Order: sequence, then C-alpha cells, then structure tokens
Amino acid sequence: MKSDHGIAARFACALLLLAVAHAVRASETWPARPVRVIVPFVAGGGVDTVARITANRLGGELGQQVIVDNRTGARGVIGVDIVAKSAADGYTLLVVSESLTVMPFVERSLPFDVRKHFVAVSMLATQPLLLAVHPSLPAQSLKEFIALAKAKPAAISYGSGGFGQHLAGEVIKKSAGFEMTHVPYKGGAQAAIDLVGGQVNAAVLGSSPVIPFARSGKLRVLVVTSKARSAQFPNVPTLAEEGIATVDLAQWVYMLAPAKTPPERVSRLNAALVKAIGAAEPREKLQAAGYEVATGTPQQLDTMLHEALARWAKLIPELNIKPE
Repeated sequence: MKSDHGIAARFACALLLLAVAHAVRASETWPARPVRVIVPFVAGGGVDTVARITANRLGGELGQQVIVDNRTGARGVIGVDIVAKSAADGYTLLVVSESLTVMPFVERSLPFDVRKHFVAVSMLATQPLLLAVHPSLPAQSLKEFIALAKAKPAAISYGSGGFGQHLAGEVIKKSAGFEMTHVPYKGGAQAAIDLVGGQVNAAVLGSSPVIPFARSGKLRVLVVTSKARSAQFPNVPTLAEEGIATVDLAQWVYMLAPAKTPPERVSRLNAALVKAIGAAEPREKLQAAGYEVATGTPQQLDTMLHEALARWAKLIPELNIKPE
C-alpha cells in the first residue's frame, strides 16, 4: 500500500513539475534567447541582403541577437521546409521572396503547404526585376532585343535566379511573342556573373546584383518589369512604356513565421520590423542595394500572398510551365 502511495505521490509531483515548466514557458518574456532567420537562398543574393540588413537592426529592437541562417537546396524548398516544421514560438522565422507563392505550381510535390504552414509577419522590401543583356548583344532597346530574338528563334539564352525571375521572363516572352531559352541559376548573383562572362545573352534578375555591373558598363539594362521606373535606373523604361501590358512583376521580400505562432509575438515582431528598417541607415542601405522599404501589417501581407497564389494558379498553366 505504501508503495502505491509513493508511486502516486511521485506521479503527482512529476505532473506538478510539468505544469510549472509549462507555465514558465508560457509566461516567458519573448525573446529570451537568440532568434534565427532562415533564408532559403545563397548568401550574397538579394533576399539574403535584405535579411541581413533587417536582422542587424531587428536585434536591437528585440534586445536579442537575430542570426541569419542560409539553408539552400532544392530551389529554396529545403530552407522553407525547416521553418514550416519548426516550433511555433517566434524563435525560427523565414525571410523569402515572391518565389514562395510560385512553388506550389512548379514543384511536383512540396513537404509543406504554403497556405497552411505559415503566418504573415511583415513585408520588408520591394525591387523591380530587370531584363539585362551582355553589351556585345546588338540590342539597345527592348524592341531591338525582341526583333533580334524573332530573327533567330531560341538562339537567345536568358538566366534567372529564382522562380519569380523565371516566370517574369516567360511572361515577357509570351506577351511580346518571341522565344528565348531559359537557363536556371541558384541565385541572381551567379546569373549576373555569368551574364557578364557571356555564358548567357540576357538575364531577368532583381536590380541588386545588376547595379554594380550596369554602372561599370559590363551589362546593359533594357527594361524594368515594375509599374513604375526604378530609382536606380531612372532612364530605363517599364514594360508598359514599351507597349507590353502585363502584371506587375516586381520582386518582394517578406517575413513569415510558422503557423500558430502566438499572435502577440507576431504583433511584436511586426512593430519591431517596421521600426527597425524604417530608420534612415537601413533604408539607405536597402536603397543602395536596389530595394525600397515596404513594410505593412500582417493582414496586408496575408492578402498579398493570397492574391499572388491566385494569380500564379491562373497564369502558370497559360505559360505552359510544368511542375518538376
């Protein structure tokens, strides 16, 4: 009998300790330890640049170190999946581009559901995509480039550094009625280097890896894909100005957290992000990299994500792009 009472007492004590531990965790002042930001793309690329500028200031706002962790592979799927399967406690976050909204339609199977496994935190920054060419290509404008491509069908190759850039290239092709061969790269930086080296004739990229090469005359920018002209390339026309009507194909970078992350932590993160990258120093650094700060509420980002998913669900079959 005493043995039974002893077992019961130990069991009750264990339950009490578990309850206390749970209460401590629940009441923990977040963040009580470093926060990790997963970037599913290579270091040095546009998304990585935004993440690092953001993390540097965000750590000061949160009072904890914010560590950027590049987890590349499988065209971004590996890094995104890490966050999807992480604890929903605000200590593992994702900084990603619009490519995430493309993944469900170009990957044959995903280990996560974009709609179910994440919660929006905040938009961070946007930049236009650019169609750039090697200076040796005899095309000074988009019209001349299209004429050249039509004269030599499929002889023109173009690189891209992600899903969004690839699709922008395909949209331009379809809208203008010409062909060029796509060459995929793991990141925009490598695509820009190969374009400078002449391995491809053209590339559809974010502005950040193109800026230094364009300024030095090693690349020529023909058109920007956004609705408005780029502050970095004010003399370069938009697609609309060149007579090509299409959707806004600007790149956007934003932060997500695992689904079921406590709303109060999402709210605090959002407020800290808005304050962090709204300051003069990070804003100037982002602008130098070709980005404009574009924060907002979690609800606004959530709406943008759902609209993008709906847009690509319609557009990708029209482009005849098959899941891989």
